[in-house]
Amino acid sequence: MHSPDVTAVFDLPDEAATQCLGAELAQALQPGLVIYLEGDLGAGKTTLARAMIRALGYSGPVKSPTYALVEVYVVSSLYLYHFDFYRFESPEEFLDAGFGEYFNDASVCLVEWPDKAAGCVPAPDLRILLRHAGGARVAELAAISERGASCVRTTASIRAVGSSCATPAAR
Repeated sequence: MHSPDVTAVFDLPDEAATQCLGAELAQALQPGLVIYLEGDLGAGKTTLARAMIRALGYSGPVKSPTYALVEVYVVSSLYLYHFDFYRFESPEEFLDAGFGEYFNDASVCLVEWPDKAAGCVPAPDLRILLRHAGGARVAELAAISERGASCVRTTASIRAVGSSCATPAAR
């Protein structure tokens, strides 16, 4: 896959800032995107995913997929699948579960712990690395495809003009 070398780094001083970034990213989502959410436990991967899903207008419960492995959200005509492979013992579990069919041009797939399904899970369009920085977080967005580059550029543009995102309420 062609690497467009488009990156962006965002400081996230608190949970509200992570939620705001999620709302901004939601505006840049397009069908067919595969987004890897990477980082240590507690880095904010699920918080970011939850904020994206809420910003898309989903009003039902937004649960962590840690135990279910995948949570499905249908917002308007968009199918969003939120995966968490943390509990995988081997990458082949991805194939055994039949998850490959979820990755298509009509859906957005958010994938936590993609390394646990390495070699089986499709390549990302966008990698988001969340890391601890003292008491805060940093989000590093790196596009892997042109579709991912479009997402990074749109998100950076929203941020540059002074996002007016309404931070989702803590749940």
